[in-house]
Amino acid sequence: MEATNGAAPASRWTTIRHTAASAWALTRPYFVSEQRWVACALLAAVVVLNLAFVYLAVLFNQWNQVFYDSLQEKNSAVFWAQLWRFSYLAFAYIVIAVYKFYLTQLLEIRWRAWLTQQFLTRWLSDQAFYVMELARFGPAKGAQADNPDQRIQEDIGQFTAQTLGLAMGLLHAVVTLSSFVGILWALSGDFGFTLGGNAYAIPGFMVWMALLYCGVGSVLTHYIGRSQIALNFQQQRLEADFRHHLVRVREYSESIALDGGADNENQRLRGRFDGVLGNFMRLLRAQKNLVWFTSFFGQAAVVFPFVVAAPRFFSGAIKLGDLMQISSAFGEVQGAMSWFVDSYSTLASWRATTDRLTGFSSSLSIIAGGTRVQPSSAAGAEPGSVAGVQADAVRVCLPDGSLLLAADGVLAMAGERVLLQGPSGSGKSSLFRTLAGIWPFASGAVQRSPDAMFIPQRPYFPNGALREALAYPELPSRYSDAQLQQALVDAQLPALIGELDRHAAWGQTLSGGEQQRLAIARVLLKRPAWVFADEATSALDDNTQAAVYGRLVAMTTARDGGMVSIAHRDGLAAFHTRFWLLEPATDGIGFVLRG
Repeated sequence: MEATNGAAPASRWTTIRHTAASAWALTRPYFVSEQRWVACALLAAVVVLNLAFVYLAVLFNQWNQVFYDSLQEKNSAVFWAQLWRFSYLAFAYIVIAVYKFYLTQLLEIRWRAWLTQQFLTRWLSDQAFYVMELARFGPAKGAQADNPDQRIQEDIGQFTAQTLGLAMGLLHAVVTLSSFVGILWALSGDFGFTLGGNAYAIPGFMVWMALLYCGVGSVLTHYIGRSQIALNFQQQRLEADFRHHLVRVREYSESIALDGGADNENQRLRGRFDGVLGNFMRLLRAQKNLVWFTSFFGQAAVVFPFVVAAPRFFSGAIKLGDLMQISSAFGEVQGAMSWFVDSYSTLASWRATTDRLTGFSSSLSIIAGGTRVQPSSAAGAEPGSVAGVQADAVRVCLPDGSLLLAADGVLAMAGERVLLQGPSGSGKSSLFRTLAGIWPFASGAVQRSPDAMFIPQRPYFPNGALREALAYPELPSRYSDAQLQQALVDAQLPALIGELDRHAAWGQTLSGGEQQRLAIARVLLKRPAWVFADEATSALDDNTQAAVYGRLVAMTTARDGGMVSIAHRDGLAAFHTRFWLLEPATDGIGFVLRG
C-alpha cells in the first residue's frame, strides 16, 4: 500500500510534465517561425492589456473605499467626484476589453492558420495520409491516428483558443494575486484570540483564510472532476467517428441505394451515435457534479469575506469603505487562487486536445521516418526519358506483415506493353502501388521511367469545374480548351466537351464507365510515355474499351514508351505484347511474379 500511495503522486507529476512538454512542443514552433515577429508582437500586446486589466482592478479597489466612505459620511462632494472618476476608469476598462478581445482573437486565428498549414503539409507529404489509413488495419503501431480530418479542422482550433485562454488566465491570476495579496494583508489586520490563558495574534488573517479556502476548493475540484479528462478525449474521438461514417454514406450513396442498405446504415449510424450519446451523458454527469461544487464554492466566496470581517466592522474598527475594499480585495485574491477551480473543465478538454494533436504529430513523424520502396529513374535514364520499369528483389507484404508476393529481375523495356495477370487477391494492385512508390509494406529496388502516370481502379475527381477534374492535379490553365476538348473526344466523352466550366461532384454525377473514361482522358491530355492501368476499363463495353486502349497504345508508341496493365478481360490481350503472371509460391506463402 505504501508503494502504491507513493507512486500515484509521482505518476501524476509525470503526467503533468508530459502534458506541459507536449503543449510546449506544439506551441514553440509558431513563435520561432517566419511569423515570429508578428506573433511575438501580438502576444506582447495581449500580455500588456491583461496587465492593464489588473492595474484597473487595483484602481477600482481603491475607488471602492473612497466611494463607500463618502456614502457612509454623506459627503456629496466626494461622492460626485468619485462618480466622475468612475466614468473615466470605466471608459479605460471598455477600451482595454475591446482591444484585448480583438488582439487575442487575431493572434489565435493567425496561430491556427499557421499550425493548420504545418499539419496539412506534413499530412499530405510522402503519402502520409495514405499510409496512415493503411496503418489502421495493420500492426504498425505509432503510425495510426484516427480521424486526421477532425484533428486538423477541430482540434487545432480548440488547442490555440484554449492554450491562449488558459495562459492569459493564469497570467492574470498570478499578477492579480501579487497585486492584491499585499492590499488584503494590510486591510485584514490581526486576528487575536486567547488559548490556554495566552493571547495570540495572526497577522494578515484574511490572506490565510483565502489560501485555505481556495486550497481546499482546488483539491476537491480535482477529485470531483478528474474523470472529465478521459471522457473529453473519448467524446472527441466518438464525435469524429460518427461524422466520418456520415461522410462515407454520402460518398457511397449510389452503392448503398442500389444495395438497399439504407436501413442497415441507419442502424450502424444510430449505433455510433448511441456511443456518442452514452459518453456524453457520462461526461454530463461528471460536469454536473463539478458544477454543483463550483457553484457552491463561488456563491460562498461572495459572503465569506463579509462574515470574517463583520466583527471588526460592527465593533467600529473599520468603516464601510474599508469593509467594501476588504471584500473587493478578498474577491480578487480568491479569484486568482481559484484559477484552477474555475478552469478545470477547460483544462480537461485542453489536455485531451493536446494529447490528440501530439499523437497525430507523432504518427506523422513515424511515417516520415519510415522506409518504403522509392522508384528511381531507370538505369542510365535522365528525367523525362522512357527507359521502362524494372523490379529487383521486391517483397510486397500485407499491412499485417505477411508476405503477399515476390518479384525479382522483372523488366519491361520501351516499346513493350505488358499485361499483368493472376488470381484475385494475389497482389496485382499492391504491386502497382509498389511500382508507384506509395505502398509502405514493401522492400527491394524499383527503377521506373519518371515520365509515367497511373490509372487506379477508382479514380478521384475534385468537386468543381470539369476542366479542374480533367487537369488534376495540375492547374487547368496549363492546357487550352482545344486540348481539353480533344482529350474528352479521344476518351469517347464527346458529350462533355461543352461542359468544361460546369461545376459538379463528378465522382457522383458520372457513371462508373464515364469516370473511367474521364481518368483515361486525363492521361491522354498529359501524354506520359508510360501508362500503368489497374482495371482501368472494367466498366466499359468492348467497343469503347478497344477505342480508348487504341488511343493509349498509339500515345505510348509515339512517345517511345510502354504500358503495364492489370485486366481480367480477354479482349485486352490483343493490345499487349508480353505477359507477367502471378503464380503461387512453391513454399505456399504468397505469390511469385514471373515475366
